[in-house]
Amino acid sequence: MALMITTECINCDVCEPECPNEAISMGEEIYVIDPMKCTECVGHFDAPQCVQVCPVECIPVNPEHVESPTQLQLKYQGLMRASGKAVV
Repeated sequence: MALMITTECINCDVCEPECPNEAISMGEEIYVIDPMKCTECVGHFDAPQCVQVCPVECIPVNPEHVESPTQLQLKYQGLMRASGKAVV
């Protein structure tokens, strides 16, 4: 499952640098998460880092992008190969 940022976002800028896949960027009004890059930090951390640092708890699972842990792992491996980084 990819995550999403809701309209409760206060643009505090803490989530973007925490994303190891660079899936978070500034949208028109609030930060957004690219579901093609979001692995919920699978392959990097035990928990989604953006969720851990969000002061207003506005980063739920995106119901339009439901993925199993196996699918997230495969997405992580594909992103690492595409970036030229070693897959662990």
